[in-house]
Amino acid sequence: MADHSTIEWTQATWNPTTGCDRVSAGCDNCYALTLAKRLKAMGAEKYQRDGDPRTSGPGFGLTVHPDALDIPRCWRTPRLVFVDSMSDLFHARVPQDFLRQVFAVMADTPRHSYQILAKRAHRLRRLAPELNWPANVWMGVSVESADHLDRVDQLRAVPAAVRFISAEPLLGPLTGLNLTGIHWVITGGESGPRARPCDPDWVRDIRDACHAAGVAFFHKQWGGPTPKAGGRVLDGRTWDQMPTFASGD
Repeated sequence: MADHSTIEWTQATWNPTTGCDRVSAGCDNCYALTLAKRLKAMGAEKYQRDGDPRTSGPGFGLTVHPDALDIPRCWRTPRLVFVDSMSDLFHARVPQDFLRQVFAVMADTPRHSYQILAKRAHRLRRLAPELNWPANVWMGVSVESADHLDRVDQLRAVPAAVRFISAEPLLGPLTGLNLTGIHWVITGGESGPRARPCDPDWVRDIRDACHAAGVAFFHKQWGGPTPKAGGRVLDGRTWDQMPTFASGD
């Protein structure tokens, strides 16, 4: 949990689960996996369970944290909250009952807005009808290349007030991107010692598609050796648009 976040598009983070497993190319250089290894070495209680070394790593085994459920209730000032910055809430090993408890906390704290980001879009779509979707919950999927545009199709079927795409790390053009039913798109280049390059034209194409569809566009970073190494400027300006309405259409 972090009462304040340095992530440009949110204000706080809340991790009712931690840990994950790589499922696609966008996970190859996962920042959370690297951070979990460091947190385990530091003795952080939530990061002592190791994951499968083929897909996960030290301190990054999927773990649910019932004791973290009430954290947002303690925040009196309204916050934009990124849920599971160190995990995927729709991971196969997150019990459905625990998912319902997380959603109940979000429903009980309408002063906050919650941003959930997942790669497990098929499980998301399958479980969505069994969950209560309050108006303060934003649901997003990660799409790093055109190979995973099917995640957007799954997201479209979810009755979230705001549906969004995180194209970070953007590893290729999103040719064929359909923004019907989508309210917000975030783009970003990869960062870290093994960062793969992000072509500005890939980002421009997404920005232009957002503009044509009336979808909010946010460019987070170009990436490089560190997250801020390449700055955030695209064509002479920063792009910080946020969704300004909630719609279940």
